[in-house]
Amino acid sequence: MAITKGAKKAIRQSERKKVVNIRRQKIMKESVKDVRTLVTGGKKKEAEAKLKTAFQALDKAAKRGVIKKNTASRKKSRLAKSIAKIK
Repeated sequence: MAITKGAKKAIRQSERKKVVNIRRQKIMKESVKDVRTLVTGGKKKEAEAKLKTAFQALDKAAKRGVIKKNTASRKKSRLAKSIAKIK
């Protein structure tokens, strides 16, 4: 339990940041999941259209510190490769 005024403020700030980070992570995961489901369905055109939004979500998550930069890069690379494999 926080005792000092500064510690109480830090808890309030971290709770606000937590909500924003969870929201950003949810958007990121949903957009990546959308692309993956389209890839497994073999819908290349739709997957390429959704890929742009997935890239944006991953970049924003990396920029804000929700995930690390290399993690975002790895996920983007794997998504692009999976779309390229579709015939």
